[in-house]
Amino acid sequence: MKKEIHVVGAIIKANNKILCAQRGPGKSLAYLWEFPGGKIDPGETDKEALEREIREELLCQIDVGEKVTTTRYEYDFGFVNLTTFECELVEGEPTLTEHVAVKWLPVEELDTLEWAPADIPAIAILMKK
Repeated sequence: MKKEIHVVGAIIKANNKILCAQRGPGKSLAYLWEFPGGKIDPGETDKEALEREIREELLCQIDVGEKVTTTRYEYDFGFVNLTTFECELVEGEPTLTEHVAVKWLPVEELDTLEWAPADIPAIAILMKK
């Protein structure tokens, strides 16, 4: 039986652009683009986990806003349940600690990148707004 993995992703907006992060080598889904975030620790709410993950991964602070969507995607290693939230960058500049690159793109250009499959439904929702 495959494991269930619950993660959160931040759709970070600043200056009418959205932060896109590229996964590093040696990880599953290497070099695919994603909304930064990570696993929810026991006892954490989705929003608490997202604030912590962004502090740890990008060394900046966000304000977590409205939920965009929850997506369930089956990968070879298990089922990923990704909940994405619209977020505002409130302090610091994203600094690479786990990702190999970041890009700020306007919404209409998000589909120019090769995204991790679980992130694609959120992109479709953003592009329809």
